[in-house]
Amino acid sequence: MAPQGGRTEQVADAAEEVRGLSADQVAERVAQGRTNDVPVRASRTLGQIIRGNLFTRINAMIAVLFAIIAVIGPVQDGLFALVVVVNTLIGIVQELRAKRTLDRLAIVNAAHPRVLRDGQVVEIRPQEVVLDDVIELGQGDQVPVDGDVVSATALEVDESLLTGEADPVLKAPGDTVMSGSFVVAGTGRFRAAKVGRHAYAARLAEEASRFSLVHSELRSGINRILTFITWALFPIGGLLIYSQLALGGEVVIRKSIGDGQVSGPLAEALRGMVAALVSMVPEGLVLLISIAFAVGVVRLGRRHCLVQELPAIEGLARVDIVCTDKTGTLTENGMRLAELRDLGGELDGERTAPREVLAALAAADPRPNPSLAAIAEACGDAPDWPVTATAAFSSARKWSGASFTAPAGQRHWVLGAPDVLAAPNSPEAAEAERIGAQGMRVLLLARSSVPVDAPEAPGRLTPVALVVLDQRVRDDAAPTLRYFGDQDVEVKVVSGDNAASVGAVARELELPGAADPVDARDLPGERRGFDDTVERTTVFGRVTPEQKRDMVRGLRKREHTVAMTGDGVNDVLALKEADIGVAMGSGSPASRSVAQIVLLDNRFATLPAVVAEGRRVIGNIERVANLFLTKTVYSMTMATIVGLLAVSYPFFPRHATLINAVTFGIPAFFLALAPNTERARPGFVARTLRLAVPAGLISGLAAVTTYLLVLRGAAMPELTDRTAVVITLCATTLWVLLLVAKPYVWWKVVLVGAMVGLLCSVLATPYGREFFALDISDPGKIVTALAVAAVAAGLITVVRVVDDRFIRRDREREDRARAGGAARRQGAGV
Repeated sequence: MAPQGGRTEQVADAAEEVRGLSADQVAERVAQGRTNDVPVRASRTLGQIIRGNLFTRINAMIAVLFAIIAVIGPVQDGLFALVVVVNTLIGIVQELRAKRTLDRLAIVNAAHPRVLRDGQVVEIRPQEVVLDDVIELGQGDQVPVDGDVVSATALEVDESLLTGEADPVLKAPGDTVMSGSFVVAGTGRFRAAKVGRHAYAARLAEEASRFSLVHSELRSGINRILTFITWALFPIGGLLIYSQLALGGEVVIRKSIGDGQVSGPLAEALRGMVAALVSMVPEGLVLLISIAFAVGVVRLGRRHCLVQELPAIEGLARVDIVCTDKTGTLTENGMRLAELRDLGGELDGERTAPREVLAALAAADPRPNPSLAAIAEACGDAPDWPVTATAAFSSARKWSGASFTAPAGQRHWVLGAPDVLAAPNSPEAAEAERIGAQGMRVLLLARSSVPVDAPEAPGRLTPVALVVLDQRVRDDAAPTLRYFGDQDVEVKVVSGDNAASVGAVARELELPGAADPVDARDLPGERRGFDDTVERTTVFGRVTPEQKRDMVRGLRKREHTVAMTGDGVNDVLALKEADIGVAMGSGSPASRSVAQIVLLDNRFATLPAVVAEGRRVIGNIERVANLFLTKTVYSMTMATIVGLLAVSYPFFPRHATLINAVTFGIPAFFLALAPNTERARPGFVARTLRLAVPAGLISGLAAVTTYLLVLRGAAMPELTDRTAVVITLCATTLWVLLLVAKPYVWWKVVLVGAMVGLLCSVLATPYGREFFALDISDPGKIVTALAVAAVAAGLITVVRVVDDRFIRRDREREDRARAGGAARRQGAGV
């Protein structure tokens, strides 16, 4: 009975493989929780977003300082905490907007596995896959869960993203496939054995697609600066407390009646310390970085561009080389059969119509690529020839084929690249080269002497026909290439097609260097020679997936920031290796899953908008960083000098709030979202500090100078003295704002004018002066304040002019280097 039972089990298994799970079986597994419960995106939840924006280092600093003011009063001196509350709310709202945009686009972009249920193949969401589902695989598909192969037709799987093994693995029934690997050739079915977080690559995939605001040069630079500021707060705060208490002698704390504040030496010392430290904290800088990234995501989402990793926006702003595939990027995905040129090839004296053979080859492939799809459309119905063997197309071997039992007997046919299948000096190879040079795609149909799945395949070949396919260049490709040229971004076309054909398309698009395409099979084997050729050449043909990856890797080693665009499974390795991977929305699931940016509308012309958005974000953040760090430096300067001189600190916390809002806080919000087309350059921290440090030192020294001039040796300042220092600092830092805001447009002039008007309204109105504790009754002190500010503004202008010259010199050096590289490439091409 045992053998009989085993046979029944096998029959049942075979039936299940054909029909897949039933609806009842699926419902049972769902009820048991045996589902693929990995989210489409690991985007942050509402609670995580609130915690991430609320519990920050800067908010902790401000909270401690506000707690001190809450005890000693008055309430006006705690206004700085409102800025943090508003900043936190804005950050939460913007990130929620970005989350909604990302999640909506991620759903559009998500791959939909094809599973066999109740005998029908249906597309479902990845989360709906259950244990024991039978899933179909085809070229370009990414394996969604771990499982065991139940059927395979020349199924080759690339596991390099998981194991590092470069060669595709041929899978047979019974073999294991792992989630995260992708199909490079053939078709097959496998049964899901591990789903959800039990799958091999589930955790890696979840982390890879996380909504992230970290791991960028910009944020790491800001974090280094914040770390320094955090440590500087303690000694400077301690110095101020000590120096302020030294002024007051015996410590007395008493509650003033009716004024809502504690007075006495300790209270005054704490109040001065808070005023100094609040200005040292760049409370709006981190917020504005987050807002700029989030707004960028929303803007790009409106253009049907999915940013899977936020730092990609920053990365694209720094790109200086774009490597692009040809098919599906510069040309349309769809093709048409333009010509079928019969070569008259015969084997054993028998002839079969090439069109009939092509129809049979197209019908033998369950998931034809664009070339076979065009052939199938043009050649009509296929003959009823039983298929005995197939060889799926792969980017590595550049051909596909099938063996049939035809009326004349067993016949083996292959279709692929003429320069791979034909003899090098043969007439058909020369003719294919001539046609390809006109921008057409050419395939060779040949008869083989061995079955296509034989180890020695394709064997001895007899050319039968040249298949000429017309590939239409995208209308938006030429303007996009011109944009990159104008922006000093070099474009390299890296394609698996014939080099002459790729060069013809590139010449039609007027790409510099397109006249001299290089066949990647002729690239030097030695690493340095390989990298040299890649750097000076623009157009490459017959590039294997591994060579694409090596090209990107070599360019990155030479300190280029490389973006790779593509849509096919042959682009996956290069997309993963590039600084920024850009995939087309209609591309293979594997290419979309590893790319940082997905162009859901499949338009190469969307890429300039992405680059421009990145430049806007980076350029504007650099501007506002100049403002906030200038504030930090002048606050440190003032606090240190006042502490060493043991004089009373000139500001109340409310004064710091007014200065920060008028000179930096409000203007920075608008500047962070302004248009900006300047290409991002490395060295963000050094370049920012180069202006912020001297400008902050001069501003701080100017404020202290005014303070000492109006104080005239008094022990405690009057309100008129404090007001004079406020005016000096506001005038000086508003001048810094003017310098940073260049180039000027009407709205920037209006913005600065509005800030000056806001400050004047506070000084001119009784309510404003009372609320902010200001007094303008002494004209002499006002004149002194303005005179010192004028001298400081002149010094800051000199610093800015010198800094501009350094920047201009650096850019000219870069331009000369790029021009020299272009000349060398052109000379090498000639």
